Amino acid sequence: MNDYALISYAYNKTIRIYVASSTHLVEEARRIHQTWPTATAAFGRFLTVSAMMGLMYKDDEKITLRIKGDGPIGSMLVEANTLGEVRGEILNPNVYLKYEEGPKKGKLNVGAAVGSGFLHVTKDLGMKDYFTSSSELQTGEIGDDFTYYFALSEQIPSSVGVGVLVDIDQTVLASGGYILQVMPECQEETLVFLESLIPKLPPMSTLIQEGKTPEEILNLLANGTEQILSKHEISYTCHCSKDGFARSLSALDDPTLDSLIHEDGKAEIECHFCKKQYVFDKKELEEIKITRK
Repeated sequence: MNDYALISYAYNKTIRIYVASSTHLVEEARRIHQTWPTATAAFGRFLTVSAMMGLMYKDDEKITLRIKGDGPIGSMLVEANTLGEVRGEILNPNVYLKYEEGPKKGKLNVGAAVGSGFLHVTKDLGMKDYFTSSSELQTGEIGDDFTYYFALSEQIPSSVGVGVLVDIDQTVLASGGYILQVMPECQEETLVFLESLIPKLPPMSTLIQEGKTPEEILNLLANGTEQILSKHEISYTCHCSKDGFARSLSALDDPTLDSLIHEDGKAEIECHFCKKQYVFDKKELEEIKITRK
């Protein structure tokens, strides 16, 4: 199944629902960042929700999302745009924690890996200033944290479900998520129905593993009332370039550039998002210094 997301109305246009299948996207992120299972689950959940959030904006608008926790993962950052493209970085990809006891014994302990901290969302709406809103992490499980963020910072009652299933060889077996948002005209009986429905649904990763499409998952969430508005491909995509890093080098002060030119004789830069490496030789560095004047 290709990765894509649906945007839909449901329940007589009183509920907006985003549903995404993101298995390939998360596997690409795992491959690039070489994440261990629990880090894969946390980072994959974060990327999936971010991809759906990016679709909430228009034109050239984009968002940057940061989770800063006190768990062993440390922090994660994701950039998302309106094309369904995301890219990100994770401070410590080598995290593998499981529940040691209780009903979740043996499952990946994402909450402990993320820990307590904050979720920050910065919106670039093409204006002079950026807008940042923040909320405290509730469980570190990502879905709960975004549910709280939407209610607190966006003033939109929501339910966010997201899951990543990691195979025994550490690759991503299944990944997906949904964001369900309550519109102002929603009736009380609809809310009561959803509050009883959502806890009964299998985890998103289970539904994806079973072969359920976003359309079928949407149908479960909407109870057959869905009106699909649009379908969007989502992907892990980095648009870094040598020209972009050349502009970054041109912003360095003269002593730093001179050090690279005369002492190192070159500059090696690795993109944090895709791990692609760019090398600037001495001649290229000298040209950067000349052309910026």
